[in-house]
Amino acid sequence: MRKLMTSAALLALIAGQVSAQESDTRSNSEKMQSMQATGTTEFTFVDQTGDYADGIKRTLERITLPDGFKIGLYAVVPDARHIAVGPQGVVTFVGTRKDKVWSVTDRNKDRVADEVKDFAPSLTFAIPNGVCFSPDGMLYIAEQNAVTKFPAAEFFYESPDIALAPIVPKGELIPVSEESFNHTARVCDVGPDGNLYISLGQPFNVAPPEKLELYNEVGIGGIIRMDQNGGNREVYTYGVRNSVGQDFHPVTGELWWTDNQVDGMGDDIPPGEINKQTEMGQHFGHPWFGGGTVRTNEYAGQEVPVDVVHPVSETVAHAADLGMMFYTGKMFPEMYKNAIFSAQHGSWNRTTPVGARVMVSFEDAEGNVTTEPFAEGWIDENGEYLGRPVDVAQLRDGSLLVSDDLAGAIYRIWYEG
Repeated sequence: MRKLMTSAALLALIAGQVSAQESDTRSNSEKMQSMQATGTTEFTFVDQTGDYADGIKRTLERITLPDGFKIGLYAVVPDARHIAVGPQGVVTFVGTRKDKVWSVTDRNKDRVADEVKDFAPSLTFAIPNGVCFSPDGMLYIAEQNAVTKFPAAEFFYESPDIALAPIVPKGELIPVSEESFNHTARVCDVGPDGNLYISLGQPFNVAPPEKLELYNEVGIGGIIRMDQNGGNREVYTYGVRNSVGQDFHPVTGELWWTDNQVDGMGDDIPPGEINKQTEMGQHFGHPWFGGGTVRTNEYAGQEVPVDVVHPVSETVAHAADLGMMFYTGKMFPEMYKNAIFSAQHGSWNRTTPVGARVMVSFEDAEGNVTTEPFAEGWIDENGEYLGRPVDVAQLRDGSLLVSDDLAGAIYRIWYEG
Protein backbone atom coordinates (compact mmCIF):
# COMPACT_ATOMS: atom_id res chain seq x y z
CA MET A 1 0.00 0.00 0.00
CA ARG A 2 1.32 3.46 -0.91
CA LYS A 3 1.60 5.79 2.07
CA LEU A 4 0.24 9.28 1.48
CA MET A 5 2.05 12.24 3.00
CA THR A 6 -0.16 14.59 4.99
CA SER A 7 -0.17 18.33 4.25
CA ALA A 8 1.51 19.04 7.56
CA ALA A 9 4.24 16.50 6.84
CA LEU A 10 4.77 17.93 3.34
CA LEU A 11 5.08 21.48 4.69
CA ALA A 12 7.54 20.27 7.32
CA LEU A 13 9.61 18.53 4.66
CA ILE A 14 9.67 21.63 2.44
CA ALA A 15 10.58 23.83 5.40
CA GLY A 16 13.38 21.45 6.30
CA GLN A 17 14.72 21.46 2.75
CA VAL A 18 14.60 25.27 2.54
CA SER A 19 16.26 25.58 5.95
CA ALA A 20 19.00 23.13 4.93
CA GLN A 21 19.54 25.00 1.66
CA GLU A 22 19.83 28.34 3.46
CA SER A 23 22.20 26.77 5.98
CA ASP A 24 24.40 25.38 3.20
CA THR A 25 24.45 28.76 1.48
CA ARG A 26 25.45 30.54 4.69
CA SER A 27 28.14 27.95 5.38
CA ASN A 28 29.56 28.24 1.87
CA SER A 29 29.44 32.02 2.04
CA GLU A 30 31.31 32.01 5.33
CA LYS A 31 33.94 29.65 3.92
CA MET A 32 34.54 31.80 0.87
CA GLN A 33 34.80 34.94 2.99
CA SER A 34 37.76 33.19 4.63
CA MET A 35 39.14 32.17 1.21
CA GLN A 36 38.35 28.50 1.85
CA ALA A 37 37.07 25.98 -0.69
CA THR A 38 33.49 24.74 -0.42
CA GLY A 39 33.97 21.45 -2.21
CA THR A 40 31.52 22.41 -4.94
CA THR A 41 32.68 21.17 -8.33
CA GLU A 42 29.69 21.25 -10.69
CA PHE A 43 28.48 24.05 -12.91
CA THR A 44 25.25 24.23 -14.86
CA PHE A 45 26.06 24.90 -18.51
CA VAL A 46 23.50 26.20 -21.02
CA ASP A 47 23.52 24.78 -24.57
CA GLN A 48 24.10 27.53 -27.11
CA THR A 49 23.13 25.49 -30.19
CA GLY A 50 20.23 23.41 -31.43
CA ASP A 51 16.53 23.91 -32.10
CA TYR A 52 15.96 26.34 -29.23
CA ALA A 53 18.66 28.76 -30.36
CA ASP A 54 17.49 28.41 -33.96
CA GLY A 55 13.94 29.36 -32.95
CA ILE A 56 15.18 32.55 -31.32
CA LYS A 57 17.16 33.42 -34.44
CA ARG A 58 14.00 33.04 -36.55
CA THR A 59 12.18 35.48 -34.29
CA LEU A 60 14.98 38.02 -34.74
CA GLU A 61 14.39 38.02 -38.51
CA ARG A 62 11.18 39.99 -37.90
CA ILE A 63 12.75 42.70 -35.70
CA THR A 64 12.86 46.13 -37.35
CA LEU A 65 15.71 48.59 -36.71
CA PRO A 66 16.89 51.90 -38.20
CA ASP A 67 18.87 51.60 -41.42
CA GLY A 68 22.36 50.22 -40.96
CA PHE A 69 21.64 48.36 -37.72
CA LYS A 70 21.63 44.58 -37.31
CA ILE A 71 20.48 42.26 -34.52
CA GLY A 72 21.61 38.72 -33.70
CA LEU A 73 21.52 36.15 -30.92
CA TYR A 74 24.42 36.71 -28.53
CA ALA A 75 23.61 34.03 -25.95
CA VAL A 76 20.91 31.69 -24.69
CA VAL A 77 20.49 32.69 -21.03
CA PRO A 78 17.50 31.34 -19.05
CA ASP A 79 15.34 34.04 -17.40
CA ALA A 80 17.79 36.75 -18.51
CA ARG A 81 17.21 40.04 -16.68
CA HIS A 82 19.72 42.76 -15.85
CA ILE A 83 23.17 42.81 -17.42
CA ALA A 84 26.60 43.79 -16.07
CA VAL A 85 29.43 43.85 -18.59
CA GLY A 86 32.79 43.31 -16.95
CA PRO A 87 35.11 46.32 -17.23
CA GLN A 88 37.90 44.05 -18.50
CA GLY A 89 35.68 42.77 -21.29
CA VAL A 90 36.19 39.17 -20.16
CA VAL A 91 32.73 38.13 -18.99
CA THR A 92 29.18 39.47 -18.77
CA PHE A 93 26.99 38.68 -15.75
CA VAL A 94 23.23 38.34 -16.08
CA GLY A 95 20.79 38.43 -13.18
CA THR A 96 17.44 36.65 -12.89
CA ARG A 97 14.29 36.80 -10.81
CA LYS A 98 14.90 33.23 -9.68
CA ASP A 99 17.96 31.84 -7.88
CA LYS A 100 20.83 32.05 -10.38
CA VAL A 101 23.22 34.58 -11.81
CA TRP A 102 24.72 33.56 -15.17
CA SER A 103 28.21 34.25 -16.52
CA VAL A 104 28.41 34.73 -20.28
CA THR A 105 31.77 34.43 -22.04
CA ASP A 106 32.75 35.15 -25.64
CA ARG A 107 36.15 33.48 -25.66
CA ASN A 108 37.05 33.89 -29.33
CA LYS A 109 35.68 37.46 -29.54
CA ASP A 110 33.44 36.83 -32.52
CA ARG A 111 30.65 38.72 -30.68
CA VAL A 112 28.69 35.53 -30.02
CA ALA A 113 28.89 33.82 -26.62
CA ASP A 114 30.71 30.49 -26.45
CA GLU A 115 29.86 29.60 -22.87
CA VAL A 116 27.02 30.32 -20.43
CA LYS A 117 27.24 28.84 -16.94
CA ASP A 118 25.98 29.67 -13.46
CA PHE A 119 28.06 32.02 -11.33
CA ALA A 120 29.06 30.90 -7.81
CA PRO A 121 27.13 27.61 -7.96
CA SER A 122 27.74 26.91 -4.27
CA LEU A 123 25.47 29.85 -3.39
CA THR A 124 21.69 30.01 -3.67
CA PHE A 125 20.55 33.52 -4.53
CA ALA A 126 17.10 34.98 -3.87
CA ILE A 127 15.88 37.09 -6.82
CA PRO A 128 19.37 38.28 -7.86
CA ASN A 129 18.02 40.67 -10.50
CA GLY A 130 20.44 43.53 -9.83
CA VAL A 131 23.99 43.12 -11.09
CA CYS A 132 26.43 46.00 -11.52
CA PHE A 133 30.16 46.71 -11.65
CA SER A 134 32.33 49.38 -10.14
CA PRO A 135 34.98 50.82 -12.49
CA ASP A 136 37.71 48.88 -10.63
CA GLY A 137 36.07 45.49 -11.20
CA MET A 138 33.93 44.90 -8.11
CA LEU A 139 30.74 43.02 -8.99
CA TYR A 140 27.70 43.81 -6.85
CA ILE A 141 24.63 41.57 -6.75
CA ALA A 142 21.47 43.10 -5.29
CA GLU A 143 18.99 40.42 -4.26
CA GLN A 144 15.50 40.78 -2.87
CA ASN A 145 16.86 41.49 0.60
CA ALA A 146 20.66 41.44 0.51
CA VAL A 147 23.64 42.94 -1.34
CA THR A 148 26.95 41.15 -1.85
CA LYS A 149 30.25 42.33 -3.32
CA PHE A 150 32.38 39.96 -5.40
CA PRO A 151 35.94 41.31 -5.83
CA ALA A 152 37.74 40.26 -9.00
CA ALA A 153 34.64 38.48 -10.29
CA GLU A 154 36.02 38.45 -13.84
CA PHE A 155 38.89 36.30 -12.56
CA PHE A 156 37.17 34.10 -9.98
CA TYR A 157 34.10 33.27 -12.09
CA GLU A 158 35.97 30.35 -13.70
CA SER A 159 35.95 28.60 -10.32
CA PRO A 160 32.90 27.54 -8.27
CA ASP A 161 34.54 29.26 -5.28
CA ILE A 162 34.78 33.03 -5.42
CA ALA A 163 35.87 35.91 -3.21
CA LEU A 164 32.90 37.70 -1.65
CA ALA A 165 31.95 40.21 1.02
CA PRO A 166 28.41 40.79 2.33
CA ILE A 167 27.64 44.50 1.94
CA VAL A 168 24.08 44.36 3.24
CA PRO A 169 23.46 41.05 5.06
CA LYS A 170 20.38 39.01 4.23
CA GLY A 171 17.28 40.54 5.81
CA GLU A 172 18.74 44.04 6.24
CA LEU A 173 18.13 45.73 2.88
CA ILE A 174 14.46 46.10 3.84
CA PRO A 175 12.58 44.94 6.95
CA VAL A 176 11.79 41.24 6.62
CA SER A 177 8.14 42.09 7.32
CA GLU A 178 8.09 44.04 4.04
CA GLU A 179 9.41 41.25 1.82
CA SER A 180 6.96 40.59 -1.00
CA PHE A 181 6.53 38.60 -4.20
CA ASN A 182 5.80 41.88 -6.01
CA HIS A 183 8.21 44.62 -7.14
CA THR A 184 11.29 43.02 -5.55
CA ALA A 185 13.60 42.96 -8.57
CA ARG A 186 16.33 45.40 -7.49
CA VAL A 187 18.71 47.26 -9.77
CA CYS A 188 22.02 48.79 -8.77
CA ASP A 189 24.66 51.14 -10.14
CA VAL A 190 27.89 52.68 -8.90
CA GLY A 191 27.57 56.43 -9.38
CA PRO A 192 30.21 58.96 -10.38
CA ASP A 193 30.56 59.80 -6.67
CA GLY A 194 31.70 56.21 -6.01
CA ASN A 195 28.56 55.33 -4.07
CA LEU A 196 26.29 52.37 -4.68
CA TYR A 197 22.71 53.23 -5.72
CA ILE A 198 19.94 50.63 -5.30
CA SER A 199 16.26 50.91 -6.20
CA LEU A 200 13.70 49.58 -3.72
CA GLY A 201 10.31 49.20 -5.39
CA GLN A 202 7.31 49.35 -3.07
CA PRO A 203 5.20 46.17 -3.29
CA PHE A 204 1.69 47.59 -3.76
CA ASN A 205 -0.13 48.86 -6.82
CA VAL A 206 -0.56 52.08 -4.83
CA ALA A 207 1.25 52.37 -1.50
CA PRO A 208 -1.27 52.64 1.39
CA PRO A 209 -1.11 55.60 3.82
CA GLU A 210 -0.15 53.47 6.82
CA LYS A 211 3.06 52.36 5.08
CA LEU A 212 4.36 55.75 3.95
CA GLU A 213 6.27 56.73 7.09
CA LEU A 214 8.13 53.43 7.25
CA TYR A 215 8.82 53.43 3.53
CA ASN A 216 10.22 56.96 3.57
CA GLU A 217 12.49 56.04 6.46
CA VAL A 218 13.83 52.84 4.89
CA GLY A 219 13.80 53.97 1.26
CA ILE A 220 11.15 51.57 -0.02
CA GLY A 221 9.44 53.25 -2.94
CA GLY A 222 12.68 55.09 -3.59
CA ILE A 223 16.36 54.80 -4.41
CA ILE A 224 18.94 54.49 -1.65
CA ARG A 225 22.67 55.04 -1.76
CA MET A 226 25.55 53.84 0.39
CA ASP A 227 29.29 53.56 0.15
CA GLN A 228 30.73 50.47 -1.51
CA ASN A 229 31.19 48.72 1.83
CA GLY A 230 27.56 49.25 2.86
CA GLY A 231 28.10 52.19 5.19
CA ASN A 232 26.54 55.68 5.25
CA ARG A 233 23.21 54.47 3.88
CA GLU A 234 20.73 57.22 3.03
CA VAL A 235 17.57 57.72 1.00
CA TYR A 236 18.45 59.54 -2.22
CA THR A 237 15.10 59.47 -4.05
CA TYR A 238 11.46 59.49 -2.88
CA GLY A 239 8.10 58.93 -4.58
CA VAL A 240 9.04 56.00 -6.81
CA ARG A 241 6.47 53.29 -7.53
CA ASN A 242 8.82 50.66 -8.96
CA SER A 243 11.97 51.56 -10.84
CA VAL A 244 13.80 48.73 -12.60
CA GLY A 245 16.29 50.78 -14.61
CA GLN A 246 18.74 53.59 -13.88
CA ASP A 247 21.93 55.21 -15.14
CA PHE A 248 23.99 58.34 -14.67
CA HIS A 249 24.35 60.97 -17.39
CA PRO A 250 27.92 60.69 -18.71
CA VAL A 251 28.39 64.48 -18.79
CA THR A 252 26.33 65.92 -15.93
CA GLY A 253 26.47 62.92 -13.58
CA GLU A 254 22.75 63.25 -12.89
CA LEU A 255 20.75 60.12 -12.05
CA TRP A 256 18.08 59.14 -14.58
CA TRP A 257 15.66 56.26 -14.10
CA THR A 258 12.50 54.61 -15.42
CA ASP A 259 9.36 54.06 -13.37
CA ASN A 260 6.37 51.78 -13.87
CA GLN A 261 2.97 53.42 -13.52
CA VAL A 262 -0.13 52.37 -11.56
CA ASP A 263 -2.28 49.57 -12.99
CA GLY A 264 -6.05 49.35 -13.20
CA MET A 265 -6.79 52.91 -14.34
CA GLY A 266 -7.49 52.05 -17.99
CA ASP A 267 -5.64 51.10 -21.15
CA ASP A 268 -4.23 54.53 -21.90
CA ILE A 269 -3.48 56.09 -18.50
CA PRO A 270 -1.32 56.75 -16.64
CA PRO A 271 1.85 57.12 -18.73
CA GLY A 272 5.15 55.42 -18.01
CA GLU A 273 8.06 57.55 -16.95
CA ILE A 274 11.66 58.45 -17.62
CA ASN A 275 12.87 60.69 -14.80
CA LYS A 276 15.83 62.99 -14.26
CA GLN A 277 17.06 63.68 -10.74
CA THR A 278 19.16 66.78 -10.18
CA GLU A 279 19.69 66.66 -6.41
CA MET A 280 19.33 64.38 -3.42
CA GLY A 281 15.94 64.13 -1.70
CA GLN A 282 13.68 65.01 -4.62
CA HIS A 283 10.19 63.48 -4.64
CA PHE A 284 8.70 62.05 -7.83
CA GLY A 285 5.03 61.79 -6.91
CA HIS A 286 3.99 58.30 -5.82
CA PRO A 287 1.46 57.55 -4.30
CA TRP A 288 -0.34 60.83 -5.08
CA PHE A 289 0.47 60.50 -8.77
CA GLY A 290 0.11 57.24 -10.66
CA GLY A 291 2.27 58.24 -13.62
CA GLY A 292 3.06 61.63 -15.11
CA THR A 293 0.55 64.16 -13.78
CA VAL A 294 -2.31 61.65 -13.46
CA ARG A 295 -3.59 61.47 -9.87
CA THR A 296 -4.27 58.07 -8.32
CA ASN A 297 -7.84 57.15 -7.38
CA GLU A 298 -6.73 56.24 -3.87
CA TYR A 299 -5.37 59.74 -3.18
CA ALA A 300 -7.65 61.75 -5.47
CA GLY A 301 -8.64 65.14 -4.09
CA GLN A 302 -5.99 65.10 -1.37
CA GLU A 303 -3.51 67.93 -1.12
CA VAL A 304 -0.08 66.75 -2.22
CA PRO A 305 2.19 67.38 0.79
CA VAL A 306 5.48 67.37 -1.14
CA ASP A 307 7.05 69.23 -4.03
CA VAL A 308 6.86 66.81 -6.96
CA VAL A 309 9.31 66.47 -9.85
CA HIS A 310 7.42 65.18 -12.89
CA PRO A 311 9.02 62.98 -15.58
CA VAL A 312 11.08 64.45 -18.39
CA SER A 313 9.55 61.91 -20.79
CA GLU A 314 6.15 60.23 -20.63
CA THR A 315 5.96 56.86 -22.37
CA VAL A 316 3.01 54.78 -23.58
CA ALA A 317 0.85 53.50 -20.74
CA HIS A 318 1.58 50.01 -19.40
CA ALA A 319 4.50 49.32 -21.75
CA ALA A 320 6.58 48.60 -18.62
CA ASP A 321 9.79 50.60 -19.10
CA LEU A 322 12.59 48.71 -17.35
CA GLY A 323 16.37 48.78 -17.95
CA MET A 324 18.03 51.88 -19.39
CA MET A 325 21.52 53.19 -20.17
CA PHE A 326 23.25 56.17 -21.74
CA TYR A 327 25.11 55.31 -24.92
CA THR A 328 28.81 56.23 -24.72
CA GLY A 329 30.23 53.98 -27.44
CA LYS A 330 31.79 54.92 -30.77
CA MET A 331 30.14 52.35 -33.05
CA PHE A 332 26.76 54.03 -33.52
CA PRO A 333 26.24 57.25 -35.53
CA GLU A 334 26.97 60.55 -33.77
CA MET A 335 23.26 61.28 -33.18
CA TYR A 336 23.20 58.49 -30.58
CA LYS A 337 25.99 59.89 -28.42
CA ASN A 338 24.66 60.23 -24.84
CA ALA A 339 21.19 59.07 -25.96
CA ILE A 340 19.21 56.76 -23.67
CA PHE A 341 18.45 53.23 -24.76
CA SER A 342 15.73 51.57 -22.70
CA ALA A 343 13.79 48.32 -22.71
CA GLN A 344 10.00 48.07 -22.65
CA HIS A 345 9.01 44.72 -21.18
CA GLY A 346 5.46 44.91 -22.53
CA SER A 347 2.02 45.22 -20.95
CA TRP A 348 0.47 42.41 -18.95
CA ASN A 349 -3.09 43.74 -18.55
CA ARG A 350 -3.76 46.05 -21.49
CA THR A 351 -6.56 45.09 -23.89
CA THR A 352 -4.16 45.38 -26.82
CA PRO A 353 -0.56 44.58 -25.86
CA VAL A 354 2.04 47.34 -26.22
CA GLY A 355 5.77 47.54 -25.63
CA ALA A 356 8.14 44.58 -26.00
CA ARG A 357 10.71 46.74 -27.76
CA VAL A 358 13.84 48.81 -27.30
CA MET A 359 13.35 52.58 -27.16
CA VAL A 360 15.75 55.48 -27.67
CA SER A 361 15.42 58.89 -26.01
CA PHE A 362 17.10 62.13 -27.06
CA GLU A 363 17.54 65.30 -24.98
CA ASP A 364 17.80 68.60 -26.85
CA ALA A 365 19.72 71.71 -25.83
CA GLU A 366 16.72 73.03 -23.90
CA GLY A 367 16.35 69.84 -21.90
CA ASN A 368 13.32 68.51 -23.79
CA VAL A 369 13.31 64.71 -24.08
CA THR A 370 11.69 62.71 -26.88
CA THR A 371 11.35 58.92 -26.84
CA GLU A 372 10.78 56.73 -29.89
CA PRO A 373 11.02 53.03 -30.89
CA PHE A 374 14.44 51.74 -31.89
CA ALA A 375 14.01 47.95 -32.16
CA GLU A 376 10.57 46.36 -32.29
CA GLY A 377 8.70 43.32 -33.53
CA TRP A 378 8.49 41.09 -30.46
CA ILE A 379 4.66 41.31 -30.55
CA ASP A 380 3.25 39.48 -33.56
CA GLU A 381 0.11 40.13 -35.62
CA ASN A 382 -1.94 38.03 -33.19
CA GLY A 383 -0.90 40.10 -30.19
CA GLU A 384 1.32 37.28 -28.94
CA TYR A 385 4.65 37.99 -27.23
CA LEU A 386 7.65 36.48 -28.99
CA GLY A 387 10.01 38.11 -26.53
CA ARG A 388 10.03 40.63 -23.68
CA PRO A 389 13.10 42.90 -23.45
CA VAL A 390 14.28 43.69 -19.92
CA ASP A 391 17.63 45.47 -19.93
CA VAL A 392 20.22 47.06 -22.21
CA ALA A 393 24.00 47.21 -21.81
CA GLN A 394 27.00 48.21 -23.90
CA LEU A 395 29.91 46.02 -24.96
CA ARG A 396 33.37 47.53 -25.24
CA ASP A 397 33.09 47.64 -29.05
CA GLY A 398 30.07 49.95 -28.74
CA SER A 399 27.44 47.37 -29.68
CA LEU A 400 24.31 46.95 -27.58
CA LEU A 401 23.20 43.93 -25.56
CA VAL A 402 19.48 43.39 -24.87
CA SER A 403 18.17 40.82 -22.40
CA ASP A 404 14.86 38.97 -22.80
CA ASP A 405 13.43 36.95 -19.91
CA LEU A 406 10.63 35.36 -21.95
CA ALA A 407 12.83 33.94 -24.70
CA GLY A 408 15.70 33.43 -22.25
CA ALA A 409 18.23 35.19 -24.41
CA ILE A 410 20.68 38.04 -24.84
CA TYR A 411 20.62 39.81 -28.21
CA ARG A 412 23.37 41.95 -29.73
CA ILE A 413 22.62 45.03 -31.85
CA TRP A 414 25.41 46.52 -33.93
CA TYR A 415 25.84 49.14 -36.65
CA GLU A 416 27.27 48.34 -40.09
CA GLY A 417 26.47 51.60 -41.87
